[in-house]
Amino acid sequence: MEDMSYHSRIIEIEIERKLGASGALLVKGPKSCGKTETAKQFAKSILQVDRDEQVPVIMNIDPKILLSGETPRLLDEWQEQPKLWNYVRHEVDDRKQKGQFILTGSANPDEGVKLHSGAGRFTVVEMQTMSWQEMGYSSGSVSVAQLLRGKNISFFNVELSLESIIEKIIKGGWPALLDVSLDDAILLNRGYVDLLTEIDMSRVSNVKRDPQKVRTLLRSIARNIATLVDNTTLEKDIKTVEDVDLSRPTIIDYLDALSKLMILEEQPAFNMHIRSANSLRKSPKRHFCDVSLAVAALKLNKEALLKDLKYCGFLFESLVYHDLKMYARANDAEVSHYRDSTGLEIDAVVRQNGGAWAAFEVKLGVGMHDEAARNLLKLNKVIDTTKCSKPASLNIITGTGMSYARPDGVNVISIGSLGK
Repeated sequence: MEDMSYHSRIIEIEIERKLGASGALLVKGPKSCGKTETAKQFAKSILQVDRDEQVPVIMNIDPKILLSGETPRLLDEWQEQPKLWNYVRHEVDDRKQKGQFILTGSANPDEGVKLHSGAGRFTVVEMQTMSWQEMGYSSGSVSVAQLLRGKNISFFNVELSLESIIEKIIKGGWPALLDVSLDDAILLNRGYVDLLTEIDMSRVSNVKRDPQKVRTLLRSIARNIATLVDNTTLEKDIKTVEDVDLSRPTIIDYLDALSKLMILEEQPAFNMHIRSANSLRKSPKRHFCDVSLAVAALKLNKEALLKDLKYCGFLFESLVYHDLKMYARANDAEVSHYRDSTGLEIDAVVRQNGGAWAAFEVKLGVGMHDEAARNLLKLNKVIDTTKCSKPASLNIITGTGMSYARPDGVNVISIGSLGK
């Protein structure tokens, strides 16, 4: 089902591979990230579970009717009828064929659904909003694949201003916003937060949640984006900045709901072997599924962000994490962060499941490049090479337009050149 307005996604390779390996594929990701349109590129028939008014009726009569159709059959927003999971599972068993069903959803299924495992029948693909390479903002000239192989990078220069980066942070990677104005994107992203607080948070798990308290929590997460922040810190931040008492159990419940809606992501700590006696910090960093939601939650605009470049640096780090995660996944790798008891911190570590890894510092401007390089070189020295390989490359991701290799061997890479 070809759509001329559709933008190709990096995840398509993984979808095709997993669809050919299993009877059913679950594509999950936050609302409006493009799951349905991407799944349509592979589907031969479609059932929109949340829109077809006959679905609840048929579920009570003969649910197998809903599974009839040309394959792969797309069951969009399947979690609106959670029992479909088991019907699909049994149908896959009966048919004994690959690529029968694609299930898409913007909320993780209830734990009760997971009790009946889809192991051996389902594969899972996690989608995100679009990366800079997918949106055409990045040339992809410097690939994560080559950085994991330790290959030298060439000099590249692209036109990239601070204002344009901030505008792209504000708009985010939502497919529907690619061609809208910045002002319209601001309104639509704030509307996304409104729906999240007023409807989605209460609809997930059918638990009523206070919209004002949800907004308060979202603002606190936005203020602390891309930092090591635990629930106690959030509780104190909310009480100090918002002058609101939000109990820790409520915070935990709301964070769980946001994770279930795939609005929040945690960047785990890198577990590695170092020679020194310094202990590694294990707390994750928190990010929104798209950095634009942090801007929308705080109701900021371009002018406000241009006046607070320090905060823009945290937003930029979160943007880079988002894109690195996508490029890493295309290379069978995952993204974590490093921090030890001496305070040495590395913003991102991309490690392939085969063992190769690369380290990244993220700096919006050029002023901090030397310090970032020192951190990367210091990390390189503390690696216990008897237990862990040296990083394939040391890299600084920057907001400037130039990508090049420094004399000390550290790569400086413009986000406008970074790709899979």
